[in-house]
Amino acid sequence: DRDVARVRTATERFKASDTAIAAGYPRHTDCVQNQPQGAMGFHFQNNALLDATLDVEKPEVLVYEKMADGTFKLNGVEYLVPIAAWKHEEAPTIMGQKLKRADSLGIWYLHVWIWEPSPSRIFSDWNPRVKCEK
Repeated sequence: DRDVARVRTATERFKASDTAIAAGYPRHTDCVQNQPQGAMGFHFQNNALLDATLDVEKPEVLVYEKMADGTFKLNGVEYLVPIAAWKHEEAPTIMGQKLKRADSLGIWYLHVWIWEPSPSRIFSDWNPRVKCEK
């Protein structure tokens, strides 16, 4: 898919989490999981991108898995729109997908597993291949 290729090209440089942090993506969460469905991992979020605009090549969040050696492996991205910033009835969309609403977090969101394919599917919340135990 063309959009997947675009986001891979745009995020290739963020495979090193230090590069992501230097580019404005500090670590925002600890490892998020929901077993047995899998995990999301650690969210590194660029708050400067939090608005009502979505850009395939500028995801608001980079999703990493912490490896046994302490490094972080880039597994995917997440697109976010703050609920307060979205002024339309219908959900925001990107890559032909509607974002999901999480009232408890105050966001619309969509995960895209571009570097670690999810057996659950590319746009699933959880990736059973991602672990938090490392």
